[in-house]
Amino acid sequence: MTTPPDPTARRVRPDPPPSALGLATATVDDHGVLTGWSEGARRLLGYRAEEVVGRPAAELRAEPTAGGRAEPTAGDSGGDTGGGTSRDTGDGTAGDTGESATGDTGEGAGPCPAHGPRWSGRIALCHRDGHPLEVELLAHRGPLDDGPAGWLLVSAAPREPQEPVTPADHAFAQCPCVLALFDTELRLARANADMQAATARSEEQMRGLRLTELVGHGESDRVERAMRQVLESGERLELETHLRGPGERDEHTWSVSLAPLANRTGGLRGVCFAARDTTAEQEARQRLQLLNEAGARLGSHLDLDRIAQELAEVAVPRLADFASVDLLTFLHEGDEPPEGPLREPVTLRRAAHRSVLDGAPEALADVGGLATHPEHSPTAACLLKGRAARHQVTPSLLASWETKDPGRAARIREHGVHSVIVTPMRARGVTLGAALFARHRTPAPFTDDDTLLAEELTARAAVCVDNTRRYLRERRTAETLQRSLLPQRLPELTALEIASRYLPSGAWAGVGGDWFDAIQLSGARAAVVVGDVVGRGIHAAATMGRLRTAVRTLADIDLPPGELLTHLDDMVTRLYSDERTERFWSFGATCLYVVYDPVSRRCSIAAAGHPAPLVISPEGTADVLGPPIGPPLGLGELPFEIMETELPEGSLLALYTNGLINGREREIGDGLETLRDVLSRPAPSLDALCDDVLRALPPAHPDDDIALLLARTRALHSDRVATWDIPADAAAVTEARRSTTEQLIDWGLEETVFTTELIVSELVTNAIRYGRPPIRLRLIRDRDLICEVSDASSTAPHMRRARVFDEGGRGLMLVAQMATRWGTRQSADGKTIWVEQDVSTG
Repeated sequence: MTTPPDPTARRVRPDPPPSALGLATATVDDHGVLTGWSEGARRLLGYRAEEVVGRPAAELRAEPTAGGRAEPTAGDSGGDTGGGTSRDTGDGTAGDTGESATGDTGEGAGPCPAHGPRWSGRIALCHRDGHPLEVELLAHRGPLDDGPAGWLLVSAAPREPQEPVTPADHAFAQCPCVLALFDTELRLARANADMQAATARSEEQMRGLRLTELVGHGESDRVERAMRQVLESGERLELETHLRGPGERDEHTWSVSLAPLANRTGGLRGVCFAARDTTAEQEARQRLQLLNEAGARLGSHLDLDRIAQELAEVAVPRLADFASVDLLTFLHEGDEPPEGPLREPVTLRRAAHRSVLDGAPEALADVGGLATHPEHSPTAACLLKGRAARHQVTPSLLASWETKDPGRAARIREHGVHSVIVTPMRARGVTLGAALFARHRTPAPFTDDDTLLAEELTARAAVCVDNTRRYLRERRTAETLQRSLLPQRLPELTALEIASRYLPSGAWAGVGGDWFDAIQLSGARAAVVVGDVVGRGIHAAATMGRLRTAVRTLADIDLPPGELLTHLDDMVTRLYSDERTERFWSFGATCLYVVYDPVSRRCSIAAAGHPAPLVISPEGTADVLGPPIGPPLGLGELPFEIMETELPEGSLLALYTNGLINGREREIGDGLETLRDVLSRPAPSLDALCDDVLRALPPAHPDDDIALLLARTRALHSDRVATWDIPADAAAVTEARRSTTEQLIDWGLEETVFTTELIVSELVTNAIRYGRPPIRLRLIRDRDLICEVSDASSTAPHMRRARVFDEGGRGLMLVAQMATRWGTRQSADGKTIWVEQDVSTG
């Protein structure tokens, strides 16, 4: 070993920086020739650099050579060097190679293998003075001085005498975070206890290595670039990285702080590397983010199945590989929760499931299907106890499940489910269902934190499900009330052919107060009405019922449309004053009232804040009837004006609420034009035309109620109406009776002659005696026989019970007994007394 240096020896590698003086380092090329020799190596083996550089590294070996452990790259295979012990470097690799770094394949003479990127172990070397020296050696393969690839050999060197250990050294060693010092070449100089624990290497084993050599390439390359940036800029850097430690299966999240190290003169000596494992904090943030996302998604729906599906989608794959949500059957059936505790077995309806596998093959029940959970099964036990349960699927547990529910146990075994969480869905003391979370692709089992997260997700979903249940119950109640207050069957009218549709709003909007009606009036006339109460729910439905009842009552006394709306406005105003609540004050009402007379074909219209009706002529032309639109009901302002027009026989009137032509997807003008177009098309019937309108206009889930009423006008021709002017003379009564008899015989109503003569005689006599001319008698042959006597007086007769010795007062009593119904209606030029008789033969 004292051979003079070879004149062809390669250039001696420069000494490492002062921070690396505690290391013995050397470099060897792929031919096994030493190309570099440090001062630490001189102190370790006694050779000066000029004595060994250019010589084969195998000459430094003492006999026998101890084997070591190689860390092969992908695709390399290990082989036994034939002796010595190997050491696990912590990265999970295994296997030795028989080829040395010196290139001598016959003896395995080199201290490190050629096929692995790293090697560590104990090896016997020969000191310059001749005695053998066993050292811990690390070998790393890589470029040498930015040149060809070779091997860097590192070992601990005897330290020079130095100052005693100071408290600062103790503080560094025991710092409660990963702490390391790197020199200007980014090689580790010092490492505290946490750094050694994180890399599973001692400080001596790590000294002189780069971070990429300690933990592998990848994220560590980014950290090294940041360290170099710190050296160049002299400024601190903070970054977050994900690294996998030796022997670890999962990556950890690290918060890394890098700071430049300066000497007394201000020159940079290296980089301080401080890191803190923030994996737990990162997981907590992810759980909180998942809960926030779940809250936003779950609370945006009022649909049971959609809420369940959102819960499953939130959980998979971020919490579980498979999730299912099952609800008790009363929720979908609209029933109240079952009384008392649940009893086994428990039957649930599958509301949703989701899996990381296509088609969710783990699911035993299809969405919408029923599944019965037997006694003591995980789901049934969870529901009965009311708390979540976590199961690690062991062979013994699976065997016990197989005896209770073999189908589910077989599915669990088939897909390799190893961890399960079952949580009950409960809200406000009501059990609603259960959620199941399972893992079979994620290797890590569920933890306590996962159980808490599953419970919180399920609890939030349960509150949303219960809110939906309560809302749907209230909506069904309001809709049932509203439908019961709407006409169950429209009357058959002589004046009009009627068809109608009512469409409640979508689930979000809630039931409103739209309504319609058709009313038979005296004289074969008919009234149609459409209204809209602003507001939602039971209150709006009840108010709608009040208004409809009021309209029917006012129509029964034959008020003109404008006067009827005035009375209705007064009634709503009184409701406002009687029920001074914030909720009531927030709504109003609109109404459109139309009266049609088939004899004169006159149509009278009045509107209180309601859209004007459309009229479609027999030729198919659609126009808007433009009555003066008064204010909505309840404001108590000016009287409502009336518009009168004559409609040809076969005209079509369309009355509707604004939900039909207005909405989020359509402007009022566009909706009105579409309605015009649809109503102008021919249709086989009014019912078919109503269906055409609803197909063309409203969205799938309208945000407002829709009421539509179509009325086609009819006419009573002269062959069914007879009219006579009566002189104001008592002798004219006889002539009136005679004319009546002749007309009844002409209509084939001989059986009604006697009764009708009595009615005509009484009404005409009263008009002559108490009324004012002109006096007119009119007979109308409709489904009933109608007798009307009009005069110019506004004084209406009143039926009273005559005493024994009274000479009068019995006429109207007799008329009322002989008639089906009778009444009085006022007009602008007087009044009309009308009497109807049932002349049906069936």
